[in-house]
Amino acid sequence: MLDGLIVNGTLGGLIMLSVMTWTIAWIKIRQDKRLSLSMKTFEKEFFAGRSWIRVCELAGKGKEPLSGIASVAIEAVDDILSCEPGALIDPQTNIERAMHQAIQAQLRVQEKGLSELATIGSISPFVGLFGTVWGIMNALKHIGETGQASIDVVAGPVGEALIATAVGIAVAIPAVLFYNHLLRRQKLRITQMESFAEACGRIAMKHVLSNRGVRA
Repeated sequence: MLDGLIVNGTLGGLIMLSVMTWTIAWIKIRQDKRLSLSMKTFEKEFFAGRSWIRVCELAGKGKEPLSGIASVAIEAVDDILSCEPGALIDPQTNIERAMHQAIQAQLRVQEKGLSELATIGSISPFVGLFGTVWGIMNALKHIGETGQASIDVVAGPVGEALIATAVGIAVAIPAVLFYNHLLRRQKLRITQMESFAEACGRIAMKHVLSNRGVRA
């Protein structure tokens, strides 16, 4: 009885992991499409003006990642301009550091769910293998007790035990595929955010130098 419960429990656990995989993948893919569209729209609006006034207009516009980076850049510039000239050794470093921290904060939010997919893809085959090994041990024990070792007697229980391994692999493959796809998409977003931060940083520095020149 216990042996059967362990194998069935293993299969039930694999089914739950499969449900988690498809649920996480569905949510993350929807989020990816929404982020890609919003970032593309933001970039189009930003590069249409490409000025500090444009940055201020777009900053804080919704929950779009690039908007958050622009808001951080504005805060960094305000802090720099509120200080006496020469108080900050390198304004550009401060602006770049602030935007880098904003990018990292965005990535921490976007990475949610990826570690779960990676974990499911890694452990599912081993969970299935555990169920198979346990099922084969139970089958061999039963064969030993009955004293029958013909192919008809052995093939049935062993074949049933191997189902767990097959299910484990079937659960792992989609998890790995979804993880690789979403990771590649995230790397593209990182490049996109870094490119925007570089352009925004140049505009921010021009604004800082311009204001300091006026004050001087």
